[in-house]
Amino acid sequence: MGLWSSAEAETDYPTSYPDVPEPMVFDMMRPLGAKRGQMEANTLATTSLSGPDRTIQWAPEVEYALADGFAIEGELPFEDGRLTELKLGLQAAFGTLNGGRSAHGVQYLGIYDRHAGHYRSSFAYMFVHRYNSRWSSVSMAGLGDMSLSGGRGRNAAIVNHSLFYDSAEGQILGLELNYRGGSDGYVLAMPQIHQRLAHKINVQAGLGAERPHGGVFRPKGGIRLIREF
Repeated sequence: MGLWSSAEAETDYPTSYPDVPEPMVFDMMRPLGAKRGQMEANTLATTSLSGPDRTIQWAPEVEYALADGFAIEGELPFEDGRLTELKLGLQAAFGTLNGGRSAHGVQYLGIYDRHAGHYRSSFAYMFVHRYNSRWSSVSMAGLGDMSLSGGRGRNAAIVNHSLFYDSAEGQILGLELNYRGGSDGYVLAMPQIHQRLAHKINVQAGLGAERPHGGVFRPKGGIRLIREF
């Protein structure tokens, strides 16, 4: 998750791709350029800290690199104790730019909503950049709930931009900004910290604010625990 020193990166990720952290909320399916056989299990939990809805949204997932630069993800989103969706994701890296300081790729998510009983999907283009030894960023843009026929709330824009600062060995500070259009859309700003707890065990924690479409900003907290294999 972008918490290694340069020497460790060369050992664990022997690739020319830049070492850039992954956003906490808008998760990637392994870093771009991950090598075949790399696997990770993680769980994200988020909740609003004010207002009438205090539902805890949490989702265990497993990410696996099928081949160099190609990854797959299975995810089970819950609301409190209720399984709400089934997700399957695919990610492909397209290579590097700017002398290896930048990389790009795409991500696809297929989602089955168990309550509504229908499928939807999202697609996003990803661009990552390493500015120097301290600063890096991830940008994603695409469409959520894609449909050729359109319709209310369909093909809404999804955008993520995350800026990271490597503050210490094994520690990263970040600011993640998420936007989703449409009637069920939202704006989220999530300052966060990524901390290595042990070899291949990391945690991400954030405290920010979210405003749903037509609503007001409310504080929101989140935490993601990661175990690599």
